[in-house]
Formats: sequence, C-alpha cells, structure tokens
Amino acid sequence: MTNSDQRSDEDAIDVQGGYSSGIAVIDPEDSFTDPGIEPHRPRKTDLFPEAEKRSARTVVAWMVLSAIGAVAAIVAYVVFPIDGHDISTVRPNNLFLGLGIALSLLALGIGAVHWARQLMVDEETIDIRHPQRGSEEAQAGALEVLDAANKESGFGRRTLIRRSLIGAAVLTPLPGIVMLRDLAPLATQGGDPAELLRHTMWTAGTRLTRDPDGTPIKASDVQIGSAVHVIPEGLTNETEDWLNKKAKAVVLVVRLEEEDLIEAEEKKSWSYHGIVAYSKICTHVGCPVALVEQHTHHLLCPCHQSTFDVADGAKVIFGPANRALPQLPIAVDDEGYLVAQSDFHEPVGPSFPERAL
Repeated sequence: MTNSDQRSDEDAIDVQGGYSSGIAVIDPEDSFTDPGIEPHRPRKTDLFPEAEKRSARTVVAWMVLSAIGAVAAIVAYVVFPIDGHDISTVRPNNLFLGLGIALSLLALGIGAVHWARQLMVDEETIDIRHPQRGSEEAQAGALEVLDAANKESGFGRRTLIRRSLIGAAVLTPLPGIVMLRDLAPLATQGGDPAELLRHTMWTAGTRLTRDPDGTPIKASDVQIGSAVHVIPEGLTNETEDWLNKKAKAVVLVVRLEEEDLIEAEEKKSWSYHGIVAYSKICTHVGCPVALVEQHTHHLLCPCHQSTFDVADGAKVIFGPANRALPQLPIAVDDEGYLVAQSDFHEPVGPSFPERAL
C-alpha cells in the first residue's frame, strides 16, 4: 500500500473508530469545559506602598516631560524660522520642531499607559449586558459607574498626577495651534486676509513675461491651444519678498478659438483675440493649476482634481474648489506685447471664511 493510500485510510477514520468520508466527528462527551477566570496575580504596586509611590512619580515625570516637549516645539518654531530666501533653514526648523512634538506625544502616551498598567485598579470582572434605557435608574447607575471609575483610577485622589496630566494635555496641542495660526496672512503681515490676497504685482501696463526667464510675450507668439506660464515683468529673485509676490501673481495664459469663448458681458474686453489669462492658484487650497487638456479646454489641479473650464470663465466643473479662477484683464501695447489692464478684480488663492465676496 502506498503512502497516499495509507493517508486516505487514516483520514477516513473518525474519533469513534468508524469510517467516514474524511470528516472527523467529535464526541460531545469530550468537549471542553469553561476554565473560568485565572486566579488574580497582584502587582508590586498592589503589595508595596513604596512601589506605588515610585510608579506615581514615574507617571508625573512622563507628564512633565510631555509638557517640556510641547514648549520646546514652540520655542524651536520661533528660534529656527524658515527664511524664504534660504532653503537651508528648512532643515533645522523641521528637525527641532519635529523632535519637540514627538517628545511631547510620546511622553504623554507612555505616561498614560504606565498609569493604567501600574496604578489603576487591576481586577478581573464580568459585566452582564443589560438593555439600555434612559430611565432615572439608568442615569443613577451611570453616575455610580463614573464614581467607581474615579475611585479605581485614582483620578480624584491623585492630585499630582491629575494636575500633571491636565498640564501636559493642555500644552501638547499648542505647537499645532501656533503653526496653523501662523499660516494665515493676518498673522504675519497684518490687515484683512482678503485685502492681502486681493492685491498683487499686476498693474495697468505691466507686461506679461514667461516664467521663469522673464521674457516678454507677444500676442503673436501665443498659438491656439498653447498654454504659457506667466509672471509680471520685473519680478526676479532679487525682488524683495519675491517668493510671496510670485505666489500671488502667477498666471496661466491660454489661447482658444474666439468662437469657443463664453464670456460674460462685463468681461468681454478682458481677453484678446481668444487669449485669456487666469490665476494659477487653485481656489481650493492654493495648489498650482497647470495641467491643460487642449481638446476639452479644461484646467486640472493636480492636488485634489479640481477642474476648471477655460472657455467658460474658468468655472469649476469638478472637484472641491467652490469658485472660478480669478481672471486677469489683458490687452496689447503698441509693440504687440501682452500687458495687464489692471490687477485682479477679486482676491486670488483659496477661499476662506473671512474672504469678502
């Protein structure tokens, strides 16, 4: 008999000594019984008061360390600012800021876990599930549970741990609040954010130049279906605060067949023989809109797939953006170069609650 035949015969034998089609049959009399809950093993902190005090001091130390990490993150953000003209300043800012936040979160987590494992009541219990109801008896029972949890955790009794935990929990979010607050234009430049984003370098007569070399653009150079990335004439890396100025003033110039343009009556003079110019800053969160579908006349934002129709005033046709791209009114000067008629007539960039419509 071969090995495979022997295995087949063994598989066919059930636990009662008979033969079946390979399915084992378990005798109910051999079933396992519930072993119950294992005997409770007390911890050192349950047996020795000194060990309990030492664990409490350890928890406090972790909470204090968490608070120190949060404060250190804020200090690092201020002491190591990012200079828009020096890319090397990004590394120390990110390094020390990240270390402070990591220390704060890690210490807070370790302290909380140590508290739960060493100091909270360590007893095995069985909770019988009961129907949930909103009667007075249920509310009274809930208060009893909360009171018991307070006693078991020692939250009300261990004042030093409670205060250090509250202090750490209050300070831990502060680095994020400081950084998010500093992202708003109002925080660093003063004034109304809508006004700060309304005004750019574009003025009447400013020539449109290619980004980044600054070459002026003639209307005859823009072919139908082409797209040109544009900045105002005179904007270079020598310009004061040039990165912020460029971030607000960048424009995309596209040329379509004149009959394909759908223009509002008040904006018909803003284009030139099918050439239109729109802000490159997505009105969702400010990513650069630079992907052009030539045949559909669509502009796509690569970050969150907002899509704008160039032929119809750059209106939103898909995605999370909730308003059209601002249009830059353009004309042609005596030498045939494209120039701006004025600045944008509305704030550029993402929408926000403070923005005046």
